[in-house]
Amino acid sequence: MKLKDLEKHLKTHKCEMKREGGNHTIWENISNKKIASIPRHREIKNNLVRKICKELDIPPLI
Repeated sequence: MKLKDLEKHLKTHKCEMKREGGNHTIWENISNKKIASIPRHREIKNNLVRKICKELDIPPLI
């Protein structure tokens, strides 16, 4: 999955970018204050996308 598609999904479910680290971007679900780190690659594997959605407590994209 493309990183841009994942970012759109996160934004539609009230998540925002909190900060950027060395190789990852930290996203926070503002409704429940859960945090997940997302690697900065063009393509992200589907299993990782599911894990990120689960960590942020939002519906899975895939």
